[in-house]
Amino acid sequence: MTRQFRILLYLWFIVSVSVHAQKKREYFGWGLVWADEFNVDGAPDKNNWTFEKGFVRNHELQWYQPENAYCKKGKLIIEARRENRPNPNYDPNSQDWKKSRKEIEYTASSLKTQGLHSWKYGRIEMRARIDTRAGLWPAFWTLGVEGEWPRNGEIDIMEFYRGMLLANIAWGSETRFKGVWQDLKKPIETFEDRRWGKKFHVWRMDWDEKAIRLYVDNELLNFVELSQTVNRDGSGKNPFKQPHYLLLNLAIGGDNGGDPSSTKFPSKYEIDYVRVYQR
Repeated sequence: MTRQFRILLYLWFIVSVSVHAQKKREYFGWGLVWADEFNVDGAPDKNNWTFEKGFVRNHELQWYQPENAYCKKGKLIIEARRENRPNPNYDPNSQDWKKSRKEIEYTASSLKTQGLHSWKYGRIEMRARIDTRAGLWPAFWTLGVEGEWPRNGEIDIMEFYRGMLLANIAWGSETRFKGVWQDLKKPIETFEDRRWGKKFHVWRMDWDEKAIRLYVDNELLNFVELSQTVNRDGSGKNPFKQPHYLLLNLAIGGDNGGDPSSTKFPSKYEIDYVRVYQR
């Protein structure tokens, strides 16, 4: 074995170890308790995820269905499509927006770990690439296992719409179904990288009994102390001192998503992994 070959072999070993360590992202003092690496092609693992179905929230345009989520080449793809077919729940006399729409114009998927996996405190991380074009609303978020929204607590580790990246925490106000928000909106044009929207990024939440911190690529976006997040309904309950489950979805339009009419479909929300660590 020549000296030059030994040097090349050594350099290859160093690079391989570095890449492996980065992919696993092992953190000192934290243990990996759950993960989905999406390494098996086909439908998402039914032991990890269930699906929301139909029209769900925020007057969004998409009809959620499992068919729009699939694993391929080590990634979960949530695909939004422009389609046109009858709404099976259509009722011309209904005042409910979910039933008064005669047609489905878009489809997408929303996955959640509800009823399968939930966690109280930890470091929750996702590596993903989002589509930042008009009308699209990808998200990675959590909800508490008990209580009605928002008194169960909502943590938006990642949301994007209308050119803005969001990192939000919400809990219950004095009024039913109205949240108290600790929110952050960061225009993606403020990132130095002009190609930010074309690349994969790592979103992370660090959550313990004292505070919640939300990051993208190690940049702190939002922070709240749990001493501030007690529901204001007189119950004394803190929704962030209970287990939460995860949601991954790609929404279209609706109350906040913007106008998708000029956007070319399909659109893909690509997730490399989701991992949960605890101390």
